[in-house]
Amino acid sequence: MAASGRPGASHPMICCPDHPEAMLIEDHRAGDQICSDCGLVVGDRVIDVGSEWRSFSNDKNTADPSRVGGPENPLLDGCDLSTIVGPSTSGPAYGMAGAGMPADGATAYRNRRTMSSSDRSLLNAFKEIANMGEKINLPRSLLEKANALFKEVHTSRALRGRSNDAIASACLYIACRQDGVPRTFKEIVAVSTINKKEIGRCFKLILKALETSVDLITTSDFMFRFCSNLGLDNKVQRAATHIASTAGDLDIVCGRSPVSVAAAAIYMATQASEAPRSPAEIGDILGVAEITIRQAYRLMHPRAKELFPPGFVFARSLESLPAS
Repeated sequence: MAASGRPGASHPMICCPDHPEAMLIEDHRAGDQICSDCGLVVGDRVIDVGSEWRSFSNDKNTADPSRVGGPENPLLDGCDLSTIVGPSTSGPAYGMAGAGMPADGATAYRNRRTMSSSDRSLLNAFKEIANMGEKINLPRSLLEKANALFKEVHTSRALRGRSNDAIASACLYIACRQDGVPRTFKEIVAVSTINKKEIGRCFKLILKALETSVDLITTSDFMFRFCSNLGLDNKVQRAATHIASTAGDLDIVCGRSPVSVAAAAIYMATQASEAPRSPAEIGDILGVAEITIRQAYRLMHPRAKELFPPGFVFARSLESLPAS
């Protein structure tokens, strides 16, 4: 029991009729308020607002202080107070283990029965998006945007019949583009179980169905990350950025993808620096074919003098740059 403040302070409506100025004692176990002078119970059903931590973890050795279950997911259709039963830690599950099915299998079976097929599809897609995002180090806010995009596509049923994994991959690619941290198609394909062609189809269908758009990607969107992956210094990065930007302004590489132009610009900048890199080495790190880098570089090489930034210190002269 704990003594409360005076009735006029903490309990203005409750006091002892015989001793109105007496302190009230709160019995949290019984939920009563008792007069400290005469012992009269003057109030009941007191709510205990103190901590009441319990462990909801299946592992008894793991501390899991929580008063409630998992957070509500507004993206799921069945967003109510229903409970999904976790795997049993001892004994057969409702007698199904004795029929040749393990306890955790019985739990999974019950969960499949209680969860709608729509929510199962959403959860599987969200899990796939989370797995792909983790592999390429994407922030949680971007993954949530991809989840919301998948939910919108799923609700519209515009891509009915298409693979959910392909839709999830396309949604992640679109979210990256819309969030200003674009990834190449090859990077998404590398962490997805779906081929590039199918992801590309879903990408176009989603943009059409949702009447949304994405900003055009440029070489500057990839340059910092590409140079960091190659371990290049700031001098080479600035030169490569200027080369790629100027080549685009002069329409030297018209029709080439920004990724291949960025790779070719990096190749040209490194060839004029103290640490030259080969197209094969650059292609392995950036995921661009060696022949693609060479083709873009051949277009840029004749006008190399115009492409390098003013004041660039050449470790090798322009005349000594390789022709391809």
